[in-house]
Amino acid sequence: MSENLTEFLYLVTIVTFILALRFLSSPKRARLGNQVGASGMALAIVVTLAQDLENYKWIVLAMAIGAVVGVAGARRVKMTAMPQMVALFNGVGGGAVALIALAEFHNLAPASGRLELNLSLAMIVSAIIGSISFAGSLIAFAKLQELIGGRPIVYPGQKPVNAIVIATALVLAATILVGPESQWLLVGVIAASLTFGVLFVLPIGGADMPVVISLLNACTGLAAAAAGFALHENVLIVSGALVGASGTLLTILMGRAMNRSIANVLFGAFGQIQTGTGAAIEDGRTARTTTPDDVAIMLSYARRVIFVPGYGLAVAQAQHDVRALGELLEEKGVDVRYAIHPVAGRMPGHMNVLLAEANVPYDKLFEMDEINPEMSQTDVVVVVGANDVVNPAARNDTTSPIYGMPILDVDKAAQVVVVKRSLAPGFAGIDNPLFYNETTAMLFADAKVAFEQLLVSMKHV
Repeated sequence: MSENLTEFLYLVTIVTFILALRFLSSPKRARLGNQVGASGMALAIVVTLAQDLENYKWIVLAMAIGAVVGVAGARRVKMTAMPQMVALFNGVGGGAVALIALAEFHNLAPASGRLELNLSLAMIVSAIIGSISFAGSLIAFAKLQELIGGRPIVYPGQKPVNAIVIATALVLAATILVGPESQWLLVGVIAASLTFGVLFVLPIGGADMPVVISLLNACTGLAAAAAGFALHENVLIVSGALVGASGTLLTILMGRAMNRSIANVLFGAFGQIQTGTGAAIEDGRTARTTTPDDVAIMLSYARRVIFVPGYGLAVAQAQHDVRALGELLEEKGVDVRYAIHPVAGRMPGHMNVLLAEANVPYDKLFEMDEINPEMSQTDVVVVVGANDVVNPAARNDTTSPIYGMPILDVDKAAQVVVVKRSLAPGFAGIDNPLFYNETTAMLFADAKVAFEQLLVSMKHV
């Protein structure tokens, strides 16, 4: 394949990546965005394989293994485990970039004497950031998978230890740039960066995992862009830059949605706070329980109902039942909407993906800023497995660790029904005063069971 044709096809690939990112910004066109992006990646792979490469059999074998693992993982993973899969796949990307940097350094450094400064710097940057992303993503995966505790893991002198570890990586990197270009020095850089990646994510609580996953995704993109400079590959530079820029922007937006700085997320050990008792709030109020029959009557006489999905909905896999109940209410003339909080669930857009899987119409999904003004005019809000994102303490209690975090103002509705297994606190580890309000009724049950019972009850109202 000629060089001009190769560059032209790579340019087409770059355009598809840009279009894919544009389409992914809208739920209506997200599927098209995935298809366009996948087509662009397939084209890039074909064009690359058409070059004069060596060891084709090993390349094909590696691709076959990766394809089998990827397809099997994508088809078998449950919706509740999607954040873990995103974290794992992101980590694999970072690890691959670090290995590319090591391999390229091994191949080029001994043969050409001293490398150009920009080439060495690109390899070092991709090795450091890629290693941090790999190790950090594995810890995020382990926390989300509950292989290790979701609470922050802290110890005395943690910040000085982290500073020493990353300083070690930077000193070794500087030695490579100004001194001997030994691959063992780069191995040391990677080892120190891997250690820092682990120590960096351990003190971050599960409530902040959506932000962390987004940040690590941005890191993987930056590492890929740096590797692109080392390999002189424009496709890798542009695609890595797109991932890095979009991941960084998403991280900032999610931090704003929680009313917290990124530094506070990364170094605040959020979640290491008191655990709620789940019994009664301090002023002596107790939660009022209800039954599916009572909730069915309440919903039948409502003019507007808003569903608020949370992680509990994903755990119970009840999204199809929620959609079925919403459709039944619409047949009765009820205005049904779905309120989405930016950090509900365990990854960015988790609830959007969950409801899209159940074929909930896109025009029924409303972001927090759009739906909050409508809460006071809503007859019933049904909270399904959400906790911290509807906690009024974030608005009213200046002593609360989540104070200032924007929430869905469900407590302003005429009636609130919370479908939850128990009064246990969410990832923030604090009691929710919403559960004890006079206008709140608790329906204690697994979300899927609760909505199956609600559907039966609704048909008899």
